[in-house]
Amino acid sequence: MKNTVLTLLQQKQDGDKITMLTAYDYTTAAIIDECGVNCILVGDSLGMVMLGYENTLPVTMEDMIHHTSAVSRGAKNAFIVADMPFMSYQASVEQAVINAGRLVKEGGANAVKLEGGAEVCEQIRAIVKASVPVVAHLGLTPQSVNVFGGFKVQGKNLSKAASIIRDAMLIQEAGACAVVLEGIPARLAEIITEKLDIPTIGIGAGSACDGQVLVYQDMLGLTNGKAPKFVKRFADVGALMKQGINDFINETRSGAFPSEEYTYSVSEEVIKELKEEGVIQ
Repeated sequence: MKNTVLTLLQQKQDGDKITMLTAYDYTTAAIIDECGVNCILVGDSLGMVMLGYENTLPVTMEDMIHHTSAVSRGAKNAFIVADMPFMSYQASVEQAVINAGRLVKEGGANAVKLEGGAEVCEQIRAIVKASVPVVAHLGLTPQSVNVFGGFKVQGKNLSKAASIIRDAMLIQEAGACAVVLEGIPARLAEIITEKLDIPTIGIGAGSACDGQVLVYQDMLGLTNGKAPKFVKRFADVGALMKQGINDFINETRSGAFPSEEYTYSVSEEVIKELKEEGVIQ
């Protein structure tokens, strides 16, 4: 069954938690979709986990369209949300609508996601008016990493907590169909979830949100270094991959691979004929 804006809203109303994972390619999207995840986020996090950038800022519209189209070919039932990259919507409302439309038309996304609160409400209204669902993103918004001075938890003092709550109400009023809450205190996320009619998807925002999202490389142990506090590693696929690669290297060097079961054969009659024809000695 295809997940839609309406099915996600119904999940919130029923208290049925929404599941979301990132994907950036056809193969991974197909696996995640087969598992029954509700939403796939084609995040601009691909800049770091797929392209090796330090942050999300260098990611382009062409990057996002390229990866979103691959994901949309692999996922048939998940609700596909594509991130609008840095400076694809901030400069003007017209630019925001055009780029959102490209992610749907060329990328196959079911919705777009953009970061910010009051300052992007005009863009949200215009994109929704153009018949493109919008998922908002509040709290630790990675495209604002230079403003925040790094990837820091947001909403820990009165003014910032109040600002995030106000922004949540404003983006709902503007027409957002859901909101990602990232890197904020769990109690603040709980308050916002209770106040909003639209679903909240948490990442580092506690268990009271209507759903949860993680970067799949993080939760499967495919990333190096220390993972953020909010990441639970549900499997160590990275270690399994390294073992398999090392086994391949060792068996190739020793000659154990490929063994007969992994090779094709030709009849001795063909070899005899090749000799008779003078093709081989």
